Formats: sequence, structure tokens, C-alpha cells
Amino acid sequence: MTVDPFEDRPDYVSFTGIELTSATADLAEGRLAIGENHHQPYGVVHGGVYCTMVETLASTGAAIWAVDQGMAGAVGISNKTDFLRATTGGVLIGRAVPIHRGRTQQLWQVDLTRQDDGKLAAHGEVRLQNVTSTEF
Repeated sequence: MTVDPFEDRPDYVSFTGIELTSATADLAEGRLAIGENHHQPYGVVHGGVYCTMVETLASTGAAIWAVDQGMAGAVGISNKTDFLRATTGGVLIGRAVPIHRGRTQQLWQVDLTRQDDGKLAAHGEVRLQNVTSTEF
């Protein structure tokens, strides 16, 4: 089952410019064209941008898998993102894959690479809680 959880819904992610290019229960991919609005004061991508992209891709794949299992979805409970290379412009390409999927939690890893040179810019892992109800 392929789901676009951001379709026709204004939310935080829609303001970042992250575009989902593929989303299934086993792989979530996306891209982000970097602009000055993604920079911190030193002119490089703000670490929060990397964290947001990592969490967005992991959460998307995890939610699709959880729904396929009859659950309501999945929500992030931990995001550990390492910033490996400074990025000033261009396009970031993200790829998220599951490491573990269990009854109550999932763990996904995400790599963000710079499209122009293929170098790894950030690597993250997101632990997610499977949810059975959307009533919080």
C-alpha cells in the first residue's frame, strides 16, 4: 500500500520543501532542493533540516508498514542524526530503510546524500512507536 500522508494537508513538512519520491513499507525516498531558507547563519544547511528529512522519510515508511499491519500508524520517539558533510546548495537525496519492525516499535536508518557528488551528508536512525489509535 502506498500512502502520501502529506497530500492536501498543510503541515510542518510541507513548509520545508521535502518531496517524497517513493514511499512503501520497505523503502521511503525523497529529495530536497536546498535554498537559503535552509541555511544557518554560516551559510550551510541547518542541522534541523537534516533531522527533519531523516524523520520524515523514516516516519513515512514506518507508518505505511504499520497501517499494512492493521495499526493506525507510527510516530517517532527518537531521532539520532549525524551531520557528516556541510551542504550549501544543490539537492539532497534521502533513502530510508527498516532495520527492525516489531509489535510495538520500529527502527529505520536514513542516508542523505548530495546529488551533485553522491557524498553522504547525513546519516540518521529513527525509533518509532507503532500506534493503534490516533487519539492522543
